[in-house]
Amino acid sequence: MVGIIIASHGEFAEGILQSGAMIFGQQEDVKAVTLMPSEGPGDLKGKILNAIQTFESQEQVLILVDLWGGTPFNQANGLLEGHEDKWAIVSGLNLPMLIEAYAARLSDLSAHEIAAKIHQTAIEGVRIKPENLEPKAAAAPVAGAAQGAIPPGTVLGDGKIKLVLARIDSRLLHGQVATAWSKATNPNRIIVVSDNVAKDGLRRSLIEQASPPGMNAHVVPIAKMCEVAKDTRFGDTKALLLFETPQDVVRALEGGVPIHEVNVGSMAHSQGKVYVNKVLSMDRSDIEAFETLKAKGIVFDVRKVPNDSKANFEELLQKAKSELK
Repeated sequence: MVGIIIASHGEFAEGILQSGAMIFGQQEDVKAVTLMPSEGPGDLKGKILNAIQTFESQEQVLILVDLWGGTPFNQANGLLEGHEDKWAIVSGLNLPMLIEAYAARLSDLSAHEIAAKIHQTAIEGVRIKPENLEPKAAAAPVAGAAQGAIPPGTVLGDGKIKLVLARIDSRLLHGQVATAWSKATNPNRIIVVSDNVAKDGLRRSLIEQASPPGMNAHVVPIAKMCEVAKDTRFGDTKALLLFETPQDVVRALEGGVPIHEVNVGSMAHSQGKVYVNKVLSMDRSDIEAFETLKAKGIVFDVRKVPNDSKANFEELLQKAKSELK
């Protein structure tokens, strides 16, 4: 696996490393290196070398720096000599770049391949609101966007929608989903399936605006999602589905949405619910819904982000039952 050095003036590298862990989980062979005001170039060079020595393999190394021509870049560039065939440096460090690098490592790409891949992601991560302030040339193409109306009955692909992930998350579309899960599952559409959100114009608008660069986010009622699942025009669609509650998943499944596995990400606490871990709370209705899904053969994957270890769902469900007796 490619080792990653994050190098910056001041504590920026430490901060963005922490942000990346919140979104994509803790990463092996990734180190933050900082140049503090009291330190010189030699100090930073030593830190970079020491960090690289901690990697399981030093053959493939990617160095992400904050500023082209700054001391972190210059020291990394000096170390690049003799390793140009396997190491790479990318400047202009931002969070989308780092998350893309993490995701690319999962595909066993080389440092050179990751460096080329993250360049465009870093650029696309710079967006402006209101949108009319964005340069026209900066508008990104939307993956999976419809090219005009498709007549009913048209069969695209094999005529069956592909679900790359079905997730329960009371926060719906947020950083961990827009970056970590979308990178790990590679959908071309993110679909929030919720009657409540579909009726809430403000929430719907905010979710649609929060879609990752190059991808559409949609909000649909459960009944509409059931129709989509049977529509042959969606045969080329790879969808990431987001649900607020397990009850909504039950309704979608019973309506014909081809769900086989559910990622349980977060369920907010409210009156009548009990905590089963730091991010999941359940009440009796939730337990009943999960039991229904179990009876229908659904497999549960309890993780906030792809890099987390899977929690034991049965233990969490039994804890909820015990707490609510």
